[in-house]
Amino acid sequence: MTPYMLEVKNLSVSYGPLQAVRGACLEVRSGEFVALVGPNGAGKTTLLKTISGLLRPVAGEVFFDGHKITGLPPAAICGLGLIQVPEGRKIFPNLTVGDNLRLGAYLPRARARMKESMEEVFEIFPRLRERIGQRAGTMSGGEQQMLAVGRGLMAQPRLLILDEPTLGLSPLLAKEILNTTKLLNKRGLAVLIVSQEVLQVLQLADRAYIMENGVVRGGGSAQELARDPDIRKVYIGL
Repeated sequence: MTPYMLEVKNLSVSYGPLQAVRGACLEVRSGEFVALVGPNGAGKTTLLKTISGLLRPVAGEVFFDGHKITGLPPAAICGLGLIQVPEGRKIFPNLTVGDNLRLGAYLPRARARMKESMEEVFEIFPRLRERIGQRAGTMSGGEQQMLAVGRGLMAQPRLLILDEPTLGLSPLLAKEILNTTKLLNKRGLAVLIVSQEVLQVLQLADRAYIMENGVVRGGGSAQELARDPDIRKVYIGL
């Protein structure tokens, strides 16, 4: 049996004549916290969308628990426990916080545990309990991001993929979101995260990959990458 929960093998993705991802390889083990870092426009979001079934690759394969999921519809991939919290939150602004969370538990397996999952989300994000009847679009950006993560947790993920969860947040709120993500990981949830908070993410992750110009370059220990002088100069400005 493969030691990896998620395996991305030689994945290539194109938008018409433009090749956005070229031969990407990436792995996540069960219970692991893995970061994917790189400049804007490197292809990170395209790669995550392809893993989640929102885009079709022109070449390569994606495996989850050793089973090929390339080409499966997004709902089927979600049903396996691979859940993505998208960049930009994508909450339903005119619905209440409670309704947004309940929509996260639309799959039969998740629906059966909706009440318990809701309590778990409120334990992690107490502010969401206080705003359960409030329209989601009237909340602050930080609270909306908490809601986006909470909605993802309602789906009973085994692997949670987070695309830029700190985008547009204050440094304090960004740190809170990242620390909460690490807490979820310590509870056993596997995490794959893309974030512009490179130094903070590398300090939290087990392993990390660097993506540049559509190519995923060799990953390694996140702590070692955080100490690499070239990485610090290019991505952190130190």
